[in-house]
Amino acid sequence: MANFFKASDKKTTQAKIKSNIMIDIDKLDMNGCGVGHYQNKPIFIDGCLPQEKVEVRLIEQKNKFYRGRLLKVNVASSKRVKVQCQHFGLCGGCDLQPLDYKEQLVFKQKKVTELLSRSGIVHNIISQLPWQEPIVSQPWHYRRKARIGVQFDKKSQAIIGFRQKATNQLVPIKSCPTLVKPLSDIFPILQTVIAKLNVKKAVGHVEVIYTHGENDQDIVTVVIRQLKALNEQDRSLWLAYAKQHRWQVVFDLGKDKFEQVNDHQELTYGLADNIDINFTNDDFIQVNQDVNKAMIKQAMDWLTLVPNDRLLDLFCGLGNFSLPIAKKIEQVIGVEGVQTMVDKAKANATNNQLDNCQFYQADLNSIWLKQSWAKNNFTKVLLDPARAGAELAVSQLAQLAVGTILYVSCDPATLARDSQILLAKGYKIVKIGLIDMFSQTKHVETMILFCK
Repeated sequence: MANFFKASDKKTTQAKIKSNIMIDIDKLDMNGCGVGHYQNKPIFIDGCLPQEKVEVRLIEQKNKFYRGRLLKVNVASSKRVKVQCQHFGLCGGCDLQPLDYKEQLVFKQKKVTELLSRSGIVHNIISQLPWQEPIVSQPWHYRRKARIGVQFDKKSQAIIGFRQKATNQLVPIKSCPTLVKPLSDIFPILQTVIAKLNVKKAVGHVEVIYTHGENDQDIVTVVIRQLKALNEQDRSLWLAYAKQHRWQVVFDLGKDKFEQVNDHQELTYGLADNIDINFTNDDFIQVNQDVNKAMIKQAMDWLTLVPNDRLLDLFCGLGNFSLPIAKKIEQVIGVEGVQTMVDKAKANATNNQLDNCQFYQADLNSIWLKQSWAKNNFTKVLLDPARAGAELAVSQLAQLAVGTILYVSCDPATLARDSQILLAKGYKIVKIGLIDMFSQTKHVETMILFCK
């Protein structure tokens, strides 16, 4: 718990809180927060960049560090750019907005390198990482799926937006420039319709999804989480707004129950080679469509696929990697922990007329080597785990004696841990590259190719 200034030292406390201080920013920490020093302790200040001189007010102290609130940038970094979002500094997203986009990529690459260095991989095992060109897209208007929070103030007025940093309180959002343009200005419309509802506090949150339909038609799907039974008056109101704005509306009734209330096109996104992935509103998909396509292409290139390859795809989801790869090789086995995702991956294979890929359910954080699907003499492996990584999975992969493993990671800390296991088993890092799925944010995705 934070240790705030204590009232027992009243004069000192007031002086510290009221007196602004000047700080030189030395670097960014792993979260993109500016770091300087004050009274021989590090001080962390959001919104600052290295080589800046800033005016700060102290807001928190602990035994080993301070936190400050940025008041003014007196000497700005040459890498500083004008922020694009009016809510920067209040909304908890997009920590890196003041940093030039090319420098954001430099920061993220250094972050991954540092975490691998802390694990003893860089310098101890290899002298230098074989970095490749990063996968990028446009730095704004890239996000096609988002959950929008709904809270109510003391006057029962709805607050529609995203969380403030390190709190559960929402920032009221008017527009979000990271969302694709059909979604970015939806907040005031949601504010209006919720204000007119008969039972306002029945809405828990709203999820928005953008897809393409027939003839490349824009489709916006709005999913309303209902905390209470939906009455006909409110249903009619949502439907009226849906008709006006050409939304598909789904009510999330909880316990995996959903109600579609107007005409719907199936949610689908396209990949290369005429692959279509069908999904439902509660499925995980990669939110950056352009980066996802480039990521799949790079994975296939790095794996140097040949027609007689047999690939194991762990944490396969809906078949995002499995299906495009299946068009190129002899066989793909996809494994996923959730049975409903396995069922949908099978359906996607059938819809795309692919009969050389099979999908299985298994807890990949358990012992699975004795499963029948694990005995297929795989030539290559691809894995794309969640943030928790794949510690037990990679330990077992080493026993399969597969020469090539491609690891797609959304958390560099667990990637570093899992990489240690593979390197200790005789693999080496042949290629590594950033995947900038979430520009303007501290989040880093990485692809590493391991070979025996």
